[in-house]
Amino acid sequence: MVKVNIHEAKTHLSEHLDRLERGDEDVVVICRRNEPIAELRALPKRQVAPRRILEADPRFRLPAAFFEPLPEEVVDAFDGRSA
Repeated sequence: MVKVNIHEAKTHLSEHLDRLERGDEDVVVICRRNEPIAELRALPKRQVAPRRILEADPRFRLPAAFFEPLPEEVVDAFDGRSA
């Protein structure tokens, strides 16, 4: 825990934030006339699990019709043969 007065906190805020982020400090207590009025703490880092590529989602199922050939008029529309 580090105690700083308001002037020092304003002057060296980025340095204190860097130390909090690195874990060198756990809390910065901000004081007015040496009386504590606030605490500055680092937020816990979010644990993000790596996203698995091409993993099947059990909540989603493709209907069998998805794999059937498209109707000729749709294929022709893609090729620009129909108006």
